[in-house]
Amino acid sequence: MPKKSPPLTGPTAAKLEALGMRLAERRKALRVSATVAAEAAGMSRVTLHRIENGEPSVTMGAWCNAAAALGLQLELQPTGQEAAKPLPEGQPGWWPVRIALADYPQLKALAWHVQGTDHLTPLEALDIYERNDRHLNLPTMTAQEQALWQALQDAFGKRAAHV
Repeated sequence: MPKKSPPLTGPTAAKLEALGMRLAERRKALRVSATVAAEAAGMSRVTLHRIENGEPSVTMGAWCNAAAALGLQLELQPTGQEAAKPLPEGQPGWWPVRIALADYPQLKALAWHVQGTDHLTPLEALDIYERNDRHLNLPTMTAQEQALWQALQDAFGKRAAHV
């Protein structure tokens, strides 16, 4: 069995706490509940709470999933550089934590089989777009929907956009 890591203290612990606070602030700015954000990130609400508190025992993958679900990304940068700022709504690379089908007509048409919800997670939306891309009517797709589709592909490393 591997040895347990020593508890973090000092500047490293403070940085994790600050990152967790930034994630919590982003979630609250988006007006997304912890339960919905956790679901979008594929984790329990308790794990998201531990991340937002900066607990070092949470896996790096969970941190990355939580950030991605909130439209952020974690990245390494040299000491002394300013941290990356979250992308504002509507800029390339941004997407909502929960995607309202009513806002994206072609996605709504492709998701005819989805019952009991009017919102999708980003991964669910991308999966529906990709499985049904041959049915998309690109000339009539709104710029907003094209931007969403492109942002989802960019964020999750899927194949190049057709738009």
